[in-house]
Amino acid sequence: MSSRKASHAGSWYTDNGSRLKAQMEGWLGEVKLTLQDGSLRGLIGPHAGFSYSGPTAAHAYKHINPEKVKRIFLLGPSHHFYTDGCELTACKRYETPVGDIKIDEAMVAELMKTGKFKKMSLGVDEDEHSMEMHLPYIAHVMKGKAFTLVPILVGSLSTKSEKMYGELLAPYLQDPANFFVISSDFCHWGSRFRYNWYDKAEGAIWQSIEALDRKGMKLIENLDPKGFASYLKEYRNTICGRHPIGVFLNAIAAFKGKEKAEMKFVKYAQSNQVTNKSDSSVSYASAVCQFCAPDESKE
Repeated sequence: MSSRKASHAGSWYTDNGSRLKAQMEGWLGEVKLTLQDGSLRGLIGPHAGFSYSGPTAAHAYKHINPEKVKRIFLLGPSHHFYTDGCELTACKRYETPVGDIKIDEAMVAELMKTGKFKKMSLGVDEDEHSMEMHLPYIAHVMKGKAFTLVPILVGSLSTKSEKMYGELLAPYLQDPANFFVISSDFCHWGSRFRYNWYDKAEGAIWQSIEALDRKGMKLIENLDPKGFASYLKEYRNTICGRHPIGVFLNAIAAFKGKEKAEMKFVKYAQSNQVTNKSDSSVSYASAVCQFCAPDESKE
């Protein structure tokens, strides 16, 4: 299996490479950096249609230092295919309108040897949008640099499995040339999503949604996988990338290096500010994760 087509180009985002590049450059150009030292080791970003999620994703991708990154682990949730584990691509490259991305076949083989992963079929790979929606930004930001990609489709994991996969991936956080991209939207609110949580004490519905999302975001910033799992159990918030996030939080928790991880959300947005129960919205958030020497981290 040689390549994965850009199956959502032309619908979820433009298939015109020049236009796509201009879009991303415009969004990236509007972002002010909040981290300056280039110590970023990972990010969380949305995966909806580019007109909705692209501006928010730019706030995370602006912080990548392409000079330091050699390998990108891309973790995305499975929307259409059920699996209770994680699956890897069988392709050699991923196509995008702004340039193809080489798959790290050696790393895929290394992960397969653990016996904890399966291989995706090409159909499953191309049907899933959660990872594809990150590929244009990855290809654009890393343009001209030698790097490889390790796409990991994350299924409906138990908290035990999230911990297991996190511990399995934790050693790869040791190498600053490795970078983790975690794909997730946040609250999907409305009858079409079968989710209508509303705390009137927070104000309008959209304000209640934001307050709910920020409760989860705070636990992610606290690098608290158990707390995040408890939050999901209590509120059932429809964060579609909850399992990739859970895996990443557990990987950080299992990290054995001397550096200290810090997570910070840098952007939050909603597709629509809901004011009545017949309406709907999806929330988007971007976070960056840096690893600092103990004396450099904020206490």
